[in-house]
Amino acid sequence: MIPRLTACILLLVVVLCSFQGQSQAASPRIGVLSPATPESAAPILAALRQGLREHGYIEGTNIAIEYRFAYGHFDRLPELARELIRLRVDVLVTVVTQASIAAKDNTKTIPIVMSGVSDPVGAGLVASLSRPGGNVTGTSGMGFVTAVKGLELLKEMAPGVRRVAVLWNPANRVFQLQLLRETEAAARSMGIQLQLLEARDLESIERVFGTISKERVSGLSVLPDPAFVAYQSRIAALAEKARLPSVSGSFIGYADAGGLMDYGPSYPELARRAGAYAAKILNGAKPADLPVEQATKFELVINLKTAKQLGLTIPQSLLLRADRIIE
Repeated sequence: MIPRLTACILLLVVVLCSFQGQSQAASPRIGVLSPATPESAAPILAALRQGLREHGYIEGTNIAIEYRFAYGHFDRLPELARELIRLRVDVLVTVVTQASIAAKDNTKTIPIVMSGVSDPVGAGLVASLSRPGGNVTGTSGMGFVTAVKGLELLKEMAPGVRRVAVLWNPANRVFQLQLLRETEAAARSMGIQLQLLEARDLESIERVFGTISKERVSGLSVLPDPAFVAYQSRIAALAEKARLPSVSGSFIGYADAGGLMDYGPSYPELARRAGAYAAKILNGAKPADLPVEQATKFELVINLKTAKQLGLTIPQSLLLRADRIIE
């Protein structure tokens, strides 16, 4: 009797262990690669988790997420991508262009879901938006649209603007050069001269603004970049101190941080949609069959308090078009 009871107990233990092992093995893992810091990427990550949750995947319950952050050091992205690949994640979610390139360069088999990439075709990430064709799909933020529109907004806000400083990050080279090409073409058509200012961290941002008075610029365009999002409060304060009307395409709070204007797509919303893409892939869809989703809604936010500090009277046409006004 006792041997039989012992055998039953052992069998039960084996079954339970087997079930637990199968349960753990069945729990998929997502790798998230971002060039930003955990703090500045927080709105993006919260939206990504929301998108997954809306499709039944909850972190810590039936899915695990591995995070890797480059803290503004874009040269670290390839090695961080390889770390996630070695963990055998089921899907890689990559935030913006440079992270997506780092992931694609290191795996042709793990599905990659990009979030907020400006020009996926131009960056060589997909064959076309409608037919990605490889292991990459996701969402496009169309940053070149926001960069060009930013100049138009500055011109409308301050008609006397003739020379505009453009803050760009050379470490984020592929994405930023795409934006610069479009910005320079737009500036020529508008009769605006550009002064390109390189910055990649807080120290270089401070240094650039320390010399900006010598450039005789009358406006500032801050190209969307994770490093600039991390220091947007300081950038806004420095722009106000320099008496420069400014616009950013980051749309993760520049106007709320004291900047004059924000214009662009909602990058958190693009991340939420990226979460939906990741869920579809976990459910069996192939990246090659999922068309890249482009941003369709662009929002304008104006900080009225900052405008008053700069002595600007906001045209009624801009106020009517604003999606939100900060007073």
